[in-house]
Parts: sequence; C-alpha cells; structure tokens
Amino acid sequence: MTTATKKPPKRKARLEKKAAQKPPTMAQLADRHALYQESVQNSEFELDFIDDTFKELTGRVASSMREDFCGTAISSVEWVERRDTNTAIGVDFDPEVLGWGEKHNVSRLKPDQKKRLELVEADVLEVTTEKVDVIQAYNFSYWFFQERKIMLDYFRRTREALVDDGILFLDVFGGSECYQTQKEKRKLDGFKYIWEQAEFNAVTNELKCHIHFHFPDKSKLKKAFSYTWRVWGAKELREILEEAGFKEAIVYRQEFDPETDEALDEYIATDDAEDYACWLGYIVARP
Repeated sequence: MTTATKKPPKRKARLEKKAAQKPPTMAQLADRHALYQESVQNSEFELDFIDDTFKELTGRVASSMREDFCGTAISSVEWVERRDTNTAIGVDFDPEVLGWGEKHNVSRLKPDQKKRLELVEADVLEVTTEKVDVIQAYNFSYWFFQERKIMLDYFRRTREALVDDGILFLDVFGGSECYQTQKEKRKLDGFKYIWEQAEFNAVTNELKCHIHFHFPDKSKLKKAFSYTWRVWGAKELREILEEAGFKEAIVYRQEFDPETDEALDEYIATDDAEDYACWLGYIVARP
C-alpha cells in the first residue's frame, strides 16, 4: 500500500508565507464592470444615434427613456446628464450589477439629476413602468430570449410601455461569423479584451459566448462575463415586431469603406446588406 507524501511542516509554512507575501495580480485587482464599460459600451455614440433618429422620425426631441437590461445603468446616467428635461428608468434583474451602478455611476450625478433617474430591480418580462418616448435594449441582451413566443411577449410589453410616437431601439448583428466559434481580440489602455464565441448549435442557433480580459503582467480574468444567446436574424425580428403591433421596423446597417471593407461608425437605413463576414446594426421599431 502506498501513502501520500506530505511536505514537512516547516517547508509548508514557508511556502504559505511566500504565497501570502506575493502581490496580487492585475487580474485579481481588476473590476470587471469597469472593464466592461470601457471595452464594450459606447453610450455617447448610442445616445447620439437615439437622439438623432428619434428627432428625424418624430420631429421632436425625446425626453423620457427606459433602458432594459441596463446593467450598470451608464446609459441612463448619461441620458439624464444630457438635458435638464430628460428622465430615465433602468431595469435589470441582477441586484449586484445594479448596486455597482449605483455606487460608481449614479453617485456622480447632481441631486436634481438623481431625481430624474430610477433604477428598478425586475424582470423586463414582468416590469410595469410609466410610458416613455424611448426604450433601448442594447448589447444584444434581448437575445437571451431564445423562444419566439417569449420574444413576441417582450416586444408586446415594450410596445405597451411606449407613448404613441415612441420608439424601441434594438441592436443586431449578422454575417457568417455569427455562426462560427471564434475569438476577437482588441488591445485597450492597460488590458486586452477578448470576445469568444465558444460554442454554436447549428440546429437551435444557440450561441455560447464569453468575455475575457488579459493584462500586461500576464494574468487573466477568464469568463468575466458569459452569455447564452440565440442568433436572431434581422428579418425574423422585424416579423415578430410586426406581430407585436409595431407598424414599422427599420434596419440601420453599419457602413463599410468601399475600398478597404473596413467597418465605419456610420449607419444607414436599408433593406440590403452585402455578404460581409460580420456587420453591426440597429432595429428601430415604431408603434
């Protein structure tokens, strides 16, 4: 019979002491929500798009907004900062991320701005709020709904929560890369962002994704965020929106440089898209 070899007590104590003295890695010190905001979100651009598109389609300036799947509520915070007349409601069912947003984002607001912002811990399929000019569901969070009947229910509820000339803003992406396992890496200030499409089911269109962060000291924050989505096509989303009572659903597709095929931060209303490997866009739905 063999027995496990044990380290001498003194050696074990020395190893434990050495480990305790080792400084924490950059990954251990990192704040995943702060990293997410810096690497994924671009609230200023997205709110500009909402402002410009809403005014173009309705002839007036939007003032009230609901941010579904709001996470840290950075978009809601920046919305109430834009104009003294703006109000925002942020909805998310995760108390941890809402708490982070309260501490790090809402706290920067002035007292009068805080009065115009409400964070609600609730499921977007159950929440009831006052009617608003704009509802935004960005970062593909609504792709969490994988069944058509659930997506239809969500769209019906958003329509009911909009004023008569209100608008629902969704983001969408397409192209052959949606249906592939792959990794996308980007270097940012002080860290590297990795988007991983880890698994794809070609029968159900179920896509499992992760966000990782790597740091200059070689430490890694793996699976800082994980998602399981259904890859929805723009056409089928428009059909479900129509069934939910929206009279119009416009696709704004990302523009590409005609010479380099490089993606641009410009979006045009169109029903056509060339066979790009990956394109981003918005769906703008009107009741």
